[in-house]
Amino acid sequence: MQLEEWFEKGIRPQEYVTAMEKHQENFMNVYQSYQLPDDQQFFDDLKVKQLRVIVLTEDWCGDAMMNIPILLKLSEASRMDVRFLKRDENPELMDQYLTKGTSRSIPIFIFINEDGEEEAVWGPRAAKIQEVVDEARENMPDKDHPSFEEKQKEMILFLTKAYRENDEFWQEVYASLKETLSSLEIKTK
Repeated sequence: MQLEEWFEKGIRPQEYVTAMEKHQENFMNVYQSYQLPDDQQFFDDLKVKQLRVIVLTEDWCGDAMMNIPILLKLSEASRMDVRFLKRDENPELMDQYLTKGTSRSIPIFIFINEDGEEEAVWGPRAAKIQEVVDEARENMPDKDHPSFEEKQKEMILFLTKAYRENDEFWQEVYASLKETLSSLEIKTK
């Protein structure tokens, strides 16, 4: 299937949010709390590029809970149409966007042009957020250690709270998205 077909298969943001079972409250907290910076020239430049976005995600994912609301704010400011596909129901697309060639990490944002061609891919995390996650993982015991499960739950709770409340994290996500999208040279018709 071509990216255009994947885009058409996807669901709209409101439908995705309404169907969320896991992180809807946290998702909405980020969405309602996050304010885009005053970056009108960037938003105007994106409007001209007429990008659309395919989001590969699952509602249980903490990274998606933080990153997608920021993408949605950006999409509203720049008139990007966004469609959602569940990672686990679309492995044939997900497997084209593996993190480090092996991991089905999400969310993945696939930015396409008017012709349905890929222009950029972003995800699953901004680089500075990845550093925080890597540091948290470094402090984890080995998987076969008796305390691993408990420590993993603590780490997930810590990250979920930070993702929900830390506006510095949100700014890092925005900056990373802006960096990815600012470099695009798209020929408009």
